[in-house]
Amino acid sequence: MRDHVIAVDVGTGSARAGVVSASGRLLSRREHPIHMRHDGDHVAEYSSEQIWSATALAVRDALSAAQLTADRIAAIAFDATCSLVLRSADGSPLQLNEDDGLVFDTIAWLDHRAVAEADDINGTGHALLAHSGEMLSPEMQMPKLLWLKRNRPDLWKKSGHFFDLSDFLTWKSTGSTARSLCTLTSKWNFAAHEQEGWSKSFLRSIGLEDLTSRGSLPAEGVLVGEPLGQLSETAAAALGLDAGIAVAPGMIDAYAGALGVLGASARSRETLRGQAALIGGTSSCLICFSPVPNFGRSLWGPFRDTVFAGQWLVEAGQSATGGLLNHLIRVHSAGGEPTTERHQQVIARIQELRATEGDGFAGQINILPDFHGNRSPFADPTLTGVISGLTLDSSFDGLCSIYWRACVAIALGLRQILDYMHNRDFHPQQLLVTGGHVKNPLLVELYGDVTGCDLLIPETDDAVLVGTAINAATAARLHPDLASAGSAMIAGGRTRPADPERRRHYDIDFARFVLMQKHRAELTAL
Repeated sequence: MRDHVIAVDVGTGSARAGVVSASGRLLSRREHPIHMRHDGDHVAEYSSEQIWSATALAVRDALSAAQLTADRIAAIAFDATCSLVLRSADGSPLQLNEDDGLVFDTIAWLDHRAVAEADDINGTGHALLAHSGEMLSPEMQMPKLLWLKRNRPDLWKKSGHFFDLSDFLTWKSTGSTARSLCTLTSKWNFAAHEQEGWSKSFLRSIGLEDLTSRGSLPAEGVLVGEPLGQLSETAAAALGLDAGIAVAPGMIDAYAGALGVLGASARSRETLRGQAALIGGTSSCLICFSPVPNFGRSLWGPFRDTVFAGQWLVEAGQSATGGLLNHLIRVHSAGGEPTTERHQQVIARIQELRATEGDGFAGQINILPDFHGNRSPFADPTLTGVISGLTLDSSFDGLCSIYWRACVAIALGLRQILDYMHNRDFHPQQLLVTGGHVKNPLLVELYGDVTGCDLLIPETDDAVLVGTAINAATAARLHPDLASAGSAMIAGGRTRPADPERRRHYDIDFARFVLMQKHRAELTAL
């Protein structure tokens, strides 16, 4: 009986696979690292073949750990970061670089090489940009593709396929070049709400009029929860699964996380509208849904049909959150490698210091957390971080002081985003928090206290895998639709009510936060 699915989540540093039952129980979870090649601060690349190999290992290990045979698996689904995979007409990798035997053909999501191209695209003022917060980020695919055409014309001439990473994984699984509406609408400026999704005038205005033919991009996409194709014999052999099972459309990882916490709310438009998914990892995404399109500068969207058919998705974000905390540990003399254990040591010591020193602990330190630019509300990838109030303290406690105030700054940035979204007719009263940040009690506390929102923390910290499993289970028709699958597969969680008094306590921090942003702008203007 085929009553389980495989969910694969390809994050920034690893490929993770889970075996999930039709009721949402995660039987096993296994992961394998993927290698990212860096060249300075702005260039980051992957090998798509190495990602596929890591995916296959993770799937095989997860299935073995679950002690299930392949005939119990009904479908597989993938989510991934919005990295750009480049392939030639015959399907072989287009080599950006080569290192240690790996061919790097994939521009990572966090790669910022295309800042100039993003600026040029934004300078066109095309009406379609209203659906991307009026400004494309260099993390999206059009700036990266324009960079490729301008700077590597040799590769552009050889190209035959351009894939979002999760679409690459479905292509490897099925041989089908069909694309997901989840990826197309949110990362490729595909207008699912228009009769023709690809805007010829937009592509012509940015110099990519040959994009769809050059990249084998289809005229329409596949809805999340619909079957995209069947697992091929070749892919089945690599993954240790049976050929012919359903393969669901790929998803952007954050949107899979949103499905994994909000899926059960999809039956009620009002319930869905009153909630927001906060997916925290290396960066953070705040995701809301609305039955009508709402626009705002720096907000990615509104995108229709990106997750739920007929619903408009809007995303705000912070470019460096978990990545910032890792960075602070790594660069501090008392830090070291930012392992999970090291983070927990820092967090435990912060709790001790707060218990001793009270609310004044490290209060002289103020931080702007834009170490990798600002996605919302400023939509400026060139913004930089600021730390005020440092001394010569190089001790472990000194590191803890900076770490704590960085956590406060991340939560203040979220409060600013929510205030901005409230002015654009988004009024979430509850944040459903998932991702790696759930393991950081400082951030969980601050997200509620600083924003004044009630929090719902899912029972599982694998909501991204759960969302991907919901996609797979619906595509296999283990459940009739995404809402039914969400109701059956999402286990619920614990609620943390907002404390209005604590929000008022952080008002002075927020006032300093805004003032520092003003001063940073003044310094930049000199």
